[in-house]
Amino acid sequence: MRVSEVHAAESVAYLNRALVRLQDIWEEIGIPEEQRLQRTIDVHKHIKGLLDLMIVEEEELKTRLIKSIDACRQELFSLCSELQLPPFKEEDGCTMLQMEKNSRTRLEVMKEHKKQRMDELKGLIGKDRELCDIMCTTPFCIDHGAIPSLKQLESYQAYLNDLSKEKEHRHEEFVSIKKDIIVCMDDLEQTPETSFEMDVMCEDEEAFCLSNDNIAALNMLLTQLKERRAQAELRCSALRTKIQELWERLQVPQEEREELSEHMLKSRKRNIEALQAEVQRLEVLKMQSMKSVIKSIRAEIAHYWERCFYSQEQQQMFVAYHEEDFTEDLLNLHEAEVQILKKYYEDHSKLFEGVTKWQENWTLYMELDKKANDPARFNNRGGNLLKEEKQRSDLHKSLPKLEKSLKAQIDEWGQEHGREFLVNGQDFLEYVQQQWAQHLEEKEKEKLERQLKKTKQTQEDMLYGTSVRTPTKRRVPGTPTPGKVKKLRGMSTMSTPSSFLSSGLGGSMCHPSIQKPPLSASKGLGLQTPGNGKTPRALDRNKENISHLRNTPSVPLRSQDTQDHNFTTIPGSYTEFAKDLSKASKSNVKLELSSTQLSNEGSRRCVTTGIHPAQR
Repeated sequence: MRVSEVHAAESVAYLNRALVRLQDIWEEIGIPEEQRLQRTIDVHKHIKGLLDLMIVEEEELKTRLIKSIDACRQELFSLCSELQLPPFKEEDGCTMLQMEKNSRTRLEVMKEHKKQRMDELKGLIGKDRELCDIMCTTPFCIDHGAIPSLKQLESYQAYLNDLSKEKEHRHEEFVSIKKDIIVCMDDLEQTPETSFEMDVMCEDEEAFCLSNDNIAALNMLLTQLKERRAQAELRCSALRTKIQELWERLQVPQEEREELSEHMLKSRKRNIEALQAEVQRLEVLKMQSMKSVIKSIRAEIAHYWERCFYSQEQQQMFVAYHEEDFTEDLLNLHEAEVQILKKYYEDHSKLFEGVTKWQENWTLYMELDKKANDPARFNNRGGNLLKEEKQRSDLHKSLPKLEKSLKAQIDEWGQEHGREFLVNGQDFLEYVQQQWAQHLEEKEKEKLERQLKKTKQTQEDMLYGTSVRTPTKRRVPGTPTPGKVKKLRGMSTMSTPSSFLSSGLGGSMCHPSIQKPPLSASKGLGLQTPGNGKTPRALDRNKENISHLRNTPSVPLRSQDTQDHNFTTIPGSYTEFAKDLSKASKSNVKLELSSTQLSNEGSRRCVTTGIHPAQR
């Protein structure tokens, strides 16, 4: 049982007890029945009226609750629709009072959301208006009276963020362009003339309208100012170049040149005026000293002829170069020719520089190649020999690459101009091929000369004897000592026509100071007899040689019959010697040459050769 029901039962019991008490009081007092009835009716009316009043009040409360719930429901539905939120759902099993409370609370939350969104929208609208005023753009399209959705607010915020970034970018661009405009106007010594220029130069940076049109106008103004400044710089550069040329031609003193030094750097209006005045002054001086100026121009023309590799025929085409009547027309012709040559060189400077580089490398390569054939370079010290060889190798590799690059440039030049690229009146590629061919021809010629020289030296050595300076090899252990002379069959490597003829005439040659023989002679090219022994004939011959070296009488090596087969005259050349040798072989005379190497205190050596008749 509810507590309220208990209180109601107690109220009914109390009412009954009160009525019984009233009846008792009335009985004790002795109030008549009629009055008792009346009093009871009054008590009933009073209690009924009080209860009816209470019931009415509660009914009114119920009605108010129902109305409040309905109103909250309608307002919640409207707010949810405006806020684009799902409709409010009531909880099941709630009393009327709880339902009214929940609806009222939910309504207050929705109203707070609405207020927040409207405040945010108001702030975004204010920011949008500010940016639109600065950038002259159209405001964001949104209903200012309606409650914006979360998506609309996000889009609006993103739009304003992008617009703010664009505003910052334009402001930075404006500040940068403004600085450049100020610099250009200062260089040109120009003041703002139009209202737009006044706004740019004088108005506050934050107040300047950063519209697309204004930014474009700023760029156009800056471009115009830069063009004016570039024209002024070109004009000043041309004036300075003209002044420099006239200074050189007129040989103006350095003191006069320094007076104009302050105007040789900047390109302002006053600088241009000063340069123009100097040009006019120099032109007057030029007309007054025509001959020296023309000669100076001719030196410049000759310089460009050399740099452009002009041939004599091309140079002679400029007939005015050799005229001696120094007039203004002649000066104009020379100045025009200088400009033509200068433009021709500047247009093809890379090609001319490449040709010059090739010629320099070729000259250096030829010098290094010439040094490579010089025996005196081995006496060099300090590592220069290795450096020169490395440099020569690098040039030998780089020259073909440079020629290939130049060939491509020359082919392109020929296609562009429709004629050949000439160097000193000759096609450059043909000139390069001729240089290589000439170089190879000289190399072959030098090689042939060395071979002829070597052949001639060999013939002289065979005819007159030779001295060998090659170092002797170390003797292998177990080889016979130099005192043991081996028997040689045939001609020794040290035998020469002169020694052969000398021995054939029965004489002997003794050289007091002869250098060491070659290794082949010391080893002995003749064949030994079996057992490494000597025949009695060989021993006798050695004894004869030894006795001859000691200046003692020896047994004659030849008889009168043997002399009949020897040469009666000394051959004058190797060819005659070969013919005589052939005749001796045909007459069945066997020639045997023997040379013996002895040491006489390490400083003297005698060579004895003998010819013996053949034995049948």
